[in-house]
Amino acid sequence: MAADRKRNATRIRRKYSIRKRVNGTGARPRLSVFRSSKHIYAQVIDDTTGETLVSASTQSPEIREDLAGKEKIERAQLVGKLIAQKTIAKEITTVVFDRNGFIYHGRVKAVAEAAREGGLAF
Repeated sequence: MAADRKRNATRIRRKYSIRKRVNGTGARPRLSVFRSSKHIYAQVIDDTTGETLVSASTQSPEIREDLAGKEKIERAQLVGKLIAQKTIAKEITTVVFDRNGFIYHGRVKAVAEAAREGGLAF
């Protein structure tokens, strides 16, 4: 239990260190990724207004039926594609990637690469 708290505290420290440098604007919003043990969430955020422009997750109704029987990495790729589609529909093509303190590996990397394949530039 103590190891879990220490691991999360280390992630939070990395998150704040990253957030000092990564900031989303109206022209180039921030793509923030959060992963839990079961789900993965992605949001496109305009930090100047504090507004979430687009969001997608493994709990989104658009892809919920497609997730059955898939591995976590495949689910993350679907979330990446969905966030790219929604963002481009709002006429936003360039974002700043915020890994939220997580290591750029596994599901976080899968979301980023799928979003790039979907047409987002970062």
